Amino acid sequence: MFDSILVPTDGSEHATRAAEHGAALARAFGASLHVIAVIDTRTAGGPFNGDDLEDETLDRMTADAEDTVAAITDAVDAAGAIQTTIRKGDPVDEICAYRDDHDVELIAMGTHGRTGVGRYLAGSVTESVVRQADVPVLTVRATDRSRDTAPYDDILVPTDGSAPAAAAIEPACEIAAQFDARVHALNVVNLSNIATGSEYTLPKDLIESLESQGEKVTERIAARARESGVETVTRVVSGFPAADILEYADENDIDLIAMGTAGRTGLNRFLVGSTTERIIRHADMPVLAVNARDQRGDEA
Repeated sequence: MFDSILVPTDGSEHATRAAEHGAALARAFGASLHVIAVIDTRTAGGPFNGDDLEDETLDRMTADAEDTVAAITDAVDAAGAIQTTIRKGDPVDEICAYRDDHDVELIAMGTHGRTGVGRYLAGSVTESVVRQADVPVLTVRATDRSRDTAPYDDILVPTDGSAPAAAAIEPACEIAAQFDARVHALNVVNLSNIATGSEYTLPKDLIESLESQGEKVTERIAARARESGVETVTRVVSGFPAADILEYADENDIDLIAMGTAGRTGLNRFLVGSTTERIIRHADMPVLAVNARDQRGDEA
């Protein structure tokens, strides 16, 4: 499914950790690995210089970028040769343009970084790439949980039953099949959408109806996973999506969360886009964000 994987780097620990996970996926899929560093001429040039930099400054930033790329190629164990490049301009634009130019099928990025000469703030850049890229984006924070890049054993796929949420099913199942992992399908009945106050008691039949719908949508994921010979677990809980997804991931030793990045709200829905952004910011394990903004349809 993934023939080429792009790893943008700013030299931060988060970017290095993302590169390690990107390399692990490249080995599993036999994919080519690309590493890119972008010299952010907007911030380095100052408010009045635009993209124009003095030769000395540009040379220093280029050397710095070369060092960050070399650090990545030295740190990761890739399946084959690593293609490297350095560009200058807006990091988001350059990353997405490189993706288009080289038919990249997955981007692996750190979710936080640092600013300075030759650096960009990887957190905000990553979120922008997640919103704009039309390929899955693997986001990784440098935490104890993300340190292990050995085969993923458990992959979580949260769903609200919408077509955008379903966009994450296929790549999640493909990765699970490669690593012989278990897929967990989770639906959260969003109580914040239906509770009107602290003294309001939700009708039992309403909760049961929403949970029944949740069982149906999680079973669809399970059915798709079984087609790939992947073991599955389904679960429906009532609560608050982001908090419950993170809690489930911690309690079940999830190695990877795969989510769509656009959705819709309703009685048993959660806004997948904003929920995914919260998960990306707070999850200790890698998050595979699949942008489904161009998809149409209501149900998976």
